[in-house]
Amino acid sequence: MELLNLNGKIVSTTSGLISPNSRGFRYGDGVFETMICRENLIHFADDHINRLINGLTVLDFAVPTNYTTAYFTGQINDLLKENEHNKTARIRLTAFRDEGSLYDETNEIPNFIIQTWALQDSIGKWNEKGLVLGICTYIKKSCDSLCNLKHNNFLPYVMGANLAKRNNWNDAVMLNCYGRVCDTTIANIFLIKNKMVYTPALQEGCVAGVIRKNLIGHLINNNIEVIEKELTIEDLMQADELFVTNSIHNIQWVQNIAGKKYTNNLTRSIYESFTALPVY
Repeated sequence: MELLNLNGKIVSTTSGLISPNSRGFRYGDGVFETMICRENLIHFADDHINRLINGLTVLDFAVPTNYTTAYFTGQINDLLKENEHNKTARIRLTAFRDEGSLYDETNEIPNFIIQTWALQDSIGKWNEKGLVLGICTYIKKSCDSLCNLKHNNFLPYVMGANLAKRNNWNDAVMLNCYGRVCDTTIANIFLIKNKMVYTPALQEGCVAGVIRKNLIGHLINNNIEVIEKELTIEDLMQADELFVTNSIHNIQWVQNIAGKKYTNNLTRSIYESFTALPVY
């Protein structure tokens, strides 16, 4: 029987969990984190929990003082043990607001749910084949104070993912409200041109990815220049290499986008050096 953690208590997933009046359910009033655990080590746990707390603060929650990395890793490890997810596992930590309509006096204390799923040990390994991406042009992401959060209102990415599925793409590139490159439905995006690495600036509306942050730091420490800037579809078409990053799949190279083919020489080297880092 699959179990989850609801506000610090391990319960069955078949239990009645969330009220239909929950603002998290009704309005997407909350944030979430997706993490990976390998051999009882949650990768970049501090960064994930700090991002969660920052998101809750932006959304006007009163963050409990016990919401620390130590607290949540303890809760996660207890659930991993109960679910017997002892090797490689995906973790989702969702924090949300309790009952209320849009103009009710808001409940400032967040609720949280932790879920875990077993993964194949091969997840996050180098993708030999390369991804095929397309571009979603009819749904645009805003560039505002919420755009960098992993908040529970995921509709632009849902629509982009639906488009990718209909076209047999691995993922879809999302554009911002100015028609520039933002991210993909599940990842941050990087391009390489003349051995220089580029990625959309946070002001362009992309999620403030944990792997994105740590990879940029790693590249700078290894004297590889990274430029965060406005990127256009034409920039993607002119790139030598293209790759995407997220916490589950790590770094994945892209072989094709809208018919444009890419190589992966520097991307492969970046992947190998980054995955050799300690992750705590």
